Amino acid sequence: MRSLESGEAIVAGVLSGTSGDGIDVALTKPRVEPVPGGWRVISLESLAFATQPFQETLAKRLRSALDSRPLDARGLALISRDLGRAFGAAASALAQEHGLSLDLVGSHGQTLWHHDDVEPSGPASLQVGDGDWVAEAAGCAVVSDFRQRDLAAGGLGAPISALADDAIFPDAPRPLAILNLGGLANISWLPAEGMPLAFDTGPAGTLLDGLARRLLDAPFDPGGAAALAGRPHSELLARWLEHPFFGSHGPPGSPRSTGRDTFGEAWIDELLAGASEWGLKETPDLLACAVELVAETVARALAAGLPEPPETLLVAGGGVHNEALMAALRERLPVESSQTAGVDPDAREALVFATLAARCVLGQATSAPSATGAAPGRVLGKISPAVVRR
Repeated sequence: MRSLESGEAIVAGVLSGTSGDGIDVALTKPRVEPVPGGWRVISLESLAFATQPFQETLAKRLRSALDSRPLDARGLALISRDLGRAFGAAASALAQEHGLSLDLVGSHGQTLWHHDDVEPSGPASLQVGDGDWVAEAAGCAVVSDFRQRDLAAGGLGAPISALADDAIFPDAPRPLAILNLGGLANISWLPAEGMPLAFDTGPAGTLLDGLARRLLDAPFDPGGAAALAGRPHSELLARWLEHPFFGSHGPPGSPRSTGRDTFGEAWIDELLAGASEWGLKETPDLLACAVELVAETVARALAAGLPEPPETLLVAGGGVHNEALMAALRERLPVESSQTAGVDPDAREALVFATLAARCVLGQATSAPSATGAAPGRVLGKISPAVVRR
């Protein structure tokens, strides 16, 4: 807390996203200011960013878990331990590479299950990569498990990026719209005044990368090259867009969440089966159709969920490198990379968890009913303290 208050703390944000393709690590120095009763984070200085691939055997175990192959209690315990070690080691390695000493790590963990807003008993979510193992491997205090308090306070637990974007984009004009193209796509809206809005729009990498694994035998379609070579089939696209989530928009400010359990491997099986019924089997055409689906669902959700059309939509996440997807979005929306606002599109999500970790340690409430539905005044995250040296 003292190092945060002095503005000297080195804080890392660490995560493996819905795609599960590696460990993103951002090193930051938060800037804070005093407020009645404490301190608040107002911006971040970004010091370094890197994506570290998973060790091969851990990557295979994680891919298996993400593709809905059930884990027993032993398997769940071991993967949570081993991911925690990996997250902490990745943060420590990047800090050492840049000659920095970590004070704090914000570790999102790896989502293995999310309620998708359809669980009849109510929302729940599971992120693995235990914070205590992260702390031991990183050698500093850790904040983890950010979503649980949001859920317990009546929220959907996602998307929570909007709860940190004010500090990540402090100088960008308001209102500000940010699109994250990760495994899922989601929108953050920062108004000129008041609380942020946020909602998921549907699949992004879960669909595009899922099809690439099936059709290209590759983890993704590099640059969207295969999709660019194809032609989307309008009738098949219309059929894919009939999924009930794409029509479930509430009024602006309505929280909305989904995940791999709705848009995962079983759904891709359905899409491919439907395409086969139409006699459509060409890989480029199927990937082009998937790109159009992502772009169209983003455009529809944005039109339904925002109080006004954005002048510019800043895009972050891995999808920004898919030229086919960005071209499809540009046909519908005024999109630009978040880099134009000084934020590395690959680093944005890691910056989110560095911000939320600093806010947790300072006791700064971050929950927002308009973003996730959670009651206000909640501090998100659980703290694993640093080693006490006497």
